[in-house]
Amino acid sequence: MRNASQNTRRKGFTLIELMIVVAIIAIIAAIAYPNYTRYAFRTRRADAHEMMMRIAAMQERHYTNRNEYGTAADLGLDSTASEKGYYQIAINRANGNQTYVLTATPAGAQVGDKCGNLTINNIGNKGQSGDETNGRCW
Repeated sequence: MRNASQNTRRKGFTLIELMIVVAIIAIIAAIAYPNYTRYAFRTRRADAHEMMMRIAAMQERHYTNRNEYGTAADLGLDSTASEKGYYQIAINRANGNQTYVLTATPAGAQVGDKCGNLTINNIGNKGQSGDETNGRCW
């Protein structure tokens, strides 16, 4: 005759099953986290793009009225930080104030971005100083 406790099946997880689940979660996290950080850097670049395009439009209006490109003070800018603070914009004029280059330097959470400094000049040429080669900086 069998004992009633021998016929019941134990419920729950074994240690091996639990370790398999932990290993699967670790593999998924190892793949997902780098993709997430690249995505976060890419989305924060929009902060620099917007500010640089706004300053470029201000420069063209200033040039139309005064036949020279202006400084931040000439354009009426109180600050050259981007709206969300991820970039600091510098205005470099040259050739008797007939050309300019805007340079966006990463700040705060954006410092580790592979694109590095973003640039745009008075004729619309865009560039970056970093080693990102997949064309996603602009």
